[in-house]
Amino acid sequence: MGESISEATIISWLKNVGDFVEAEETILEVATDKVDSDVPAPVSGVITEIRFQKDDVVEVGTVLALIDSSQQIADSSLQSAEKVQNSEVVSPNKVEVSQPKTENRKLTTNPNAFISPLIISIAQKENLSIEELQTIPGSGTDGRLQKSDVFNYLKNRKYPIQSKPSMINHQQSTSSFPKPKINFLEGKDRIVEMDRMRKMIADHMVYSKQTSPHVTSYIEVDVTNLVNWRNENKDKFQEKHNEKLTFTPVFVQAVAKAVADFPMINVSVDEKNIIVHNDINIGMATALPSGNLIVPVVKNANEKDLVALAKDVNSLAEASRNNKLKPEQIQGSTFTISNVGTFGSLMGTPIINQPEVAILALGIIKKRPEVITTEKGDEIAIRSMMYLSLSFDHRVVDGFLGGSFLRKVGDYLEQFDANTTI
Repeated sequence: MGESISEATIISWLKNVGDFVEAEETILEVATDKVDSDVPAPVSGVITEIRFQKDDVVEVGTVLALIDSSQQIADSSLQSAEKVQNSEVVSPNKVEVSQPKTENRKLTTNPNAFISPLIISIAQKENLSIEELQTIPGSGTDGRLQKSDVFNYLKNRKYPIQSKPSMINHQQSTSSFPKPKINFLEGKDRIVEMDRMRKMIADHMVYSKQTSPHVTSYIEVDVTNLVNWRNENKDKFQEKHNEKLTFTPVFVQAVAKAVADFPMINVSVDEKNIIVHNDINIGMATALPSGNLIVPVVKNANEKDLVALAKDVNSLAEASRNNKLKPEQIQGSTFTISNVGTFGSLMGTPIINQPEVAILALGIIKKRPEVITTEKGDEIAIRSMMYLSLSFDHRVVDGFLGGSFLRKVGDYLEQFDANTTI
């Protein structure tokens, strides 16, 4: 599923216990963050055991099912005399993770364990105390607790640990403001349950706001030269390269150049460490037909010319619309852009796409009268103007870095070379 993926959710089983399957035949569907993937059978045989069910969250490397390959349907003359061993269906990465046995397990508390806001929100819903969370063994880096650890613990939880009032309960009681009542009118209002992707987006957005202190800066840029160049060349570009020429590849190019100028905007935070990424991978926040959001990634954007960027952008956008994105196409972004102008928005205050530290929103391009300086002095002219807004993580990005980076993106767009060849 990719290096950064540690767990997946089972969407559905396409086969049952007792069914015969062919090698490479899809036997179940799993989902990670926003992409659904098929898991094929590694061998032909009969499914003898299924260990997890629909909606279970399973770690990468965990055995999902057993296939008895000795029960292959084949001509007897082709049967091997060697004994055929059972083959295990394993979640990608093919590393078996033994399931912890909760019975007779001695509970040990780790008061220094890091507990993320996402884990805290899950604990609040499940009435888990902070002391009980600290007894759950973490399978993440340096023993960090992951949501799959909590879900596995809850499956085998016989009774809660009695303890003094926890930090979580204390947090809940700090606010005296009651939860607002929702007025539901029977027969007029209706309830729509969030789908799986919307729930993930909601969790991701809340986690980002709880993790990163957001600051947003704005500038206005004059993109008249860029607009004129595109209008003059979009038909030629289509004929020569068989690709649409939108503004997005130009935006990606400008951002990639600015990131190269300010590498400390291309980082992630790991507790007290700052991870500076060498690759410049630009994520593009993209709206799906369902209304949900996904972020396909243009890899190594700083190493590609405008033609290559246009091909990548168009290909990713098409795959997004048709729900054909592959897991690797939404992984590894180091900086994200969101073109809110597509929907007519003047500007936006985007939420950082964790674990990144900044995100850029590009507003609608509008023509309006502006005062410009010419050889004859100040004049009023019709110019194509656009707002840029940068939300950044104030833990590691200060106003100087954020403002300088934003201004550099604006400069690249304003100084776009109208003689750029296609």
